Amino acid sequence: MANVIQGIREWFYPVHPLPAGLYHYISPPEDPRNYRLHLRLEKNGSGILIVNASTILHLNQTAAELAYYIIQNLSPEKAASKIASRYHVTKDQARSDYENLIDRIQILINTPDLDPETFLDFERKPVHTASISAPYRLDCAITYRLPDLVDPQLAPTDRVKQELSAQDWEKIIDKAAKLGIPHILFTGGEPTLRPDLPELIGYAEKDELVTGLISDCLRLGEADYMNHVLQKGLDHVMMVLNPELPESWKALDDLLAADIFVAVHITLTQENADSISELIRRLSQLGVRAISLSVNDPELKDKLENARNQVANEQIELIWNLPVPYSSMNPIAIETSEWNEFPGAGLEWLYVEPDGDVLPSQGMNQVLGNLLNDSWETIWKK
Repeated sequence: MANVIQGIREWFYPVHPLPAGLYHYISPPEDPRNYRLHLRLEKNGSGILIVNASTILHLNQTAAELAYYIIQNLSPEKAASKIASRYHVTKDQARSDYENLIDRIQILINTPDLDPETFLDFERKPVHTASISAPYRLDCAITYRLPDLVDPQLAPTDRVKQELSAQDWEKIIDKAAKLGIPHILFTGGEPTLRPDLPELIGYAEKDELVTGLISDCLRLGEADYMNHVLQKGLDHVMMVLNPELPESWKALDDLLAADIFVAVHITLTQENADSISELIRRLSQLGVRAISLSVNDPELKDKLENARNQVANEQIELIWNLPVPYSSMNPIAIETSEWNEFPGAGLEWLYVEPDGDVLPSQGMNQVLGNLLNDSWETIWKK
């Protein structure tokens, strides 16, 4: 009799969610697409599936469980059996739903610019309006040190005087992994001025996180250093290009020849505004597929818009939500007056300064807490 009562309860009571946490899938080395899936299961059973640290899909409990079995690389037959027993649907229906989700995810992997709402019948919502337990990306300014020829006053070293040790950054990386933050972005300052940068990249790789670097990339023009960084697991780079510097173009050539995704950041100035069209065309001809743009003078806004249109016409992806290092080529003061254009700041991503203080985003000097000293709950509530 007890078994009968339990069976009735299972029909009418909600299915207990799978354990909350961050789950990963990395394509095998022989797969030329070289993709990653991160699934964050929330405590209520819903999930967030992140494809290559870029496309974010919000899933209800059933779809999140299907995604979990995909991450576990379960066969359709085994996944269908689990779904059928937990949700009281037929195995044929469960298998059909499972294979359908696999097919749609494969389309996203193979076609990065595809809109999942329009083409794949996914429910789409602005990610900053969703109820989430942690951001999708942590921007880590591991140093505010700048190259010798850059005015040190351009970085906020008067406010941030301490620089965390590698062991402290490892604690922050571990915390990010535990919270389900799948993407760590190293920036600065000039992050390559920290000799332990490759080890920090490798540590994040150990935690199965996606890693990115924003840098002038001049050190990556050194073959030994670039190989070391790539072997540690770096996934993507945004290069802050100095068009007047031959070494900058050499470093770009080397990066484009390497097995890594490369974006290029350009700041429009009064000096280069008239040549920006030619510069974008040159980058396109070199094979650059992603560009980030900013200005250091409000009077150049119209030319910035023209440059954005040209980037679109060249069929180059426009990167808009990544921070840029503090330097003369990166006008933080101008950009931070426009954060209302980026409603994901403080939700989709957070910015960590060299001393561990957390800001909603770069340049938004509202300290939410310190990742080493304060609880995550305190920081996230703010």
